[in-house]
Amino acid sequence: MKAVLATDLSAASEATIENETCLECLGRIGIEAMHLVTVIPSNVHRGMPGIDFEKRRKKAIRNYQRVIENAGFDVEVHVVRGTPHRRIRGIAETIDASLTVVGSRGKSPLENRVIGSTARNLARTTETPLLVNRIEREADDPAVVRQHLFQRMLYATDFSENAERAFETFSYLRHATQEATLVHVETPKDPGLAEDTDPEGRLAELADQLEAWDIETRIEVRQGDPADEILAVEDAVDPTTILVGSRGHSRLRRLLLGSVSEDLVARANGNVMLVPPA
Repeated sequence: MKAVLATDLSAASEATIENETCLECLGRIGIEAMHLVTVIPSNVHRGMPGIDFEKRRKKAIRNYQRVIENAGFDVEVHVVRGTPHRRIRGIAETIDASLTVVGSRGKSPLENRVIGSTARNLARTTETPLLVNRIEREADDPAVVRQHLFQRMLYATDFSENAERAFETFSYLRHATQEATLVHVETPKDPGLAEDTDPEGRLAELADQLEAWDIETRIEVRQGDPADEILAVEDAVDPTTILVGSRGHSRLRRLLLGSVSEDLVARANGNVMLVPPA
């Protein structure tokens, strides 16, 4: 398996790359090769006062390459110019990556806007599973929340085809997962389930699959706004990563789940993994 690790060379990205726990977890789920990508935004020019992004990035990214190689991965480096989320997405598609990893918070006001918009735009457009690696909020020198990425998963489902695809990622995440909470939120905005559908029963079936892999599992059915309720469960169970499909199978569900996934990227306290449609 191959992963794209995107960096803007901010404190957020540096913390992601230097977090050995993060790298260990990626190795545990089967990632063997890393493509380290940094994008110089098209609106940043060589002559801008006080900014030498290209020179600084080429030097810094070589340091990051050594860190990742020392953790046992094959590494390829890409220093490119353009729109960050488009270039990151393009490289991920070209190399047939299994996962794209991006930090969620930058350091300077300029870079914070770049990486913040990049995470949001990737959440909307990615065709590769996307892991938004959460950085400590309200910190002058931010660091990744140093927990094993997939140890405690919170999986949110509307039982759509794409939600089922997100669940299938447990086939490799299970090698790093010890606990999982499965949640479905019933909402009047999206009454898409058939009347005879039993959400608790369907969650219990999924829980049986995880427990067969020795993953301790609990289920929860809630009513209300999907993003608000998923985040309430996050507060209650403190998962290391929220797992969710980024779009559903109907137009209404695409709109609903799209907004939910973006809300989770923006508001979650921990990491968020989004799985797009096939």
